[in-house]
Amino acid sequence: MNRRHLGKVLGGHFGLLLAASVLAGTNATFIPSVAFGAETPREGGVLIYGRGGDSVSLDPAKETDGESLNVCDNIFDTLVQFKLGTTEIEPGLAESWSVTPDGTSYTFKLRPNVKFHDGTPLDADAVIFSLMRQHDAKHEAYGYAKAWNYWNDMGMNTLVKAMTKVDANTVKIELARPEAPFLANMAMQFASIVSPTAVRKFKEDFAKNPVGTGPFKFVSWTKGERIVLDANKEFWGQKPKLARVIFRSIPDSSARLNAFLAKEIHMMNQPTPDQVATIKQRRPDASVMDAPGMNVAYLAFNVQKKPFDNAKVRQALNTAVNKDAIIKGIYSGMGMAAVNPIPPSLWGYNTSVKQYAYSIERSKQLLKEAGFPNGFKTTLYYMPVSRPYMPDGKKVAEAIQADLKKIGVEVSLSTYEWGTYLDKTKNGEHEMALLGWSGDNGDPDNFLHVLLSGENTKPPAANIAFYNNTRVTDILRQAKTVSEQSKRASLYQEAQTIIHKDAPWIPIAHSRVAMPMDKRVNGYVMTPNETRRFNTVWLAK
Repeated sequence: MNRRHLGKVLGGHFGLLLAASVLAGTNATFIPSVAFGAETPREGGVLIYGRGGDSVSLDPAKETDGESLNVCDNIFDTLVQFKLGTTEIEPGLAESWSVTPDGTSYTFKLRPNVKFHDGTPLDADAVIFSLMRQHDAKHEAYGYAKAWNYWNDMGMNTLVKAMTKVDANTVKIELARPEAPFLANMAMQFASIVSPTAVRKFKEDFAKNPVGTGPFKFVSWTKGERIVLDANKEFWGQKPKLARVIFRSIPDSSARLNAFLAKEIHMMNQPTPDQVATIKQRRPDASVMDAPGMNVAYLAFNVQKKPFDNAKVRQALNTAVNKDAIIKGIYSGMGMAAVNPIPPSLWGYNTSVKQYAYSIERSKQLLKEAGFPNGFKTTLYYMPVSRPYMPDGKKVAEAIQADLKKIGVEVSLSTYEWGTYLDKTKNGEHEMALLGWSGDNGDPDNFLHVLLSGENTKPPAANIAFYNNTRVTDILRQAKTVSEQSKRASLYQEAQTIIHKDAPWIPIAHSRVAMPMDKRVNGYVMTPNETRRFNTVWLAK
């Protein structure tokens, strides 16, 4: 990623560690960037991070939204993790691992003497507890979530065959089949290791009282206002310099900007492009890091509801939306029009797929052929919060509403509180809905399988288009088991061709991600998967 005012940027391709390189094939292009001051890092200080919405919960295995997981990034650790600023896998709570030649058995050796924030030890039992609570319906903690969304969305429910305690510090995970992105998936937040003692104590309320091994400990949560974390001075990795981090929720974008301009917050998440320009003008003392996001914003048609069960209707609406105008008017140069469901920086992107050309006449013709010469009425859900992939959901919805009116499609707009919005879309209550995705692990599987496989259409669904093309699902399933990245890429390209023709989405944009920061903030690293980890950060005087 880059930071414009630092001048030259660095970039490159990185692979996984040798132990997993044959199977994983999760190389990703990224341009890491970090702000460091000239002075010696300072101990202490309270960092206030202003963000666009509150967390839904703080159990990393329950949630899929960034506002929840950004906090969890600091509380929990995984067996393997992404090297900061990259999608390269490195040791986490497991100091080493080995893989059998057939790629179906992984053995993880845990770091010794690591403790959870409640003082209990990290051991093989804790690892198995953390993962099996999502996998085994008979597990004592399985019922503490309505659904273990990510575990199922990533196909772990059918992939994992067994977990075995080899000894107190060694765990073996056996798979039902080879799985190319398995190790990268294990670096995602859903695979976080939690304190069994705390889960047993708090049960369903563990999501409000999280206990992990990460660089910061949970202190308090005032709903709708702030989450407070304190430094974990016994952290096994790079110990935090900050004494405390406050995640302050400021849903109104203008209020968040004003808070940054008034120096009430040190960092401002998800500014609009216009706000970035304002900050550069009114706070020249601040810095703005920005980077190409590994993300996609999209409009999903609920293909289970009429008239969106008709591919020609979906194609007509794709043709009617002026994406270039949306990018210019709302993203203000901080994005590019999306063609495919994955960003072009990701390997496996299909460059032969061309965007539906904007044409009102062509759109009207397709509607006529579909049996709707006079259009129809429908409803579009839009997000109530700013997201990295979409700076202003309401403005995007209004632009789409105006475009579709030109072809006789009358669109009513609707929104809900963020947690409710996610619940409603996952359960298919919408006809059309805006949403997006920030990649977790640098693998196309994390976009295409999660968001468009027929395996993920059961509510609460990650595939909120409820799109179920059996050929696409078969291709995506096959791509998981292939070891060579070039062959996997060909399969993903084939899937994108079919998806484009079926048009379950209107892919809207891939955005750049900006992060304004007070000049006192040092050591922050932007990441391709847009995690927020603060143990490298310190505040100058």
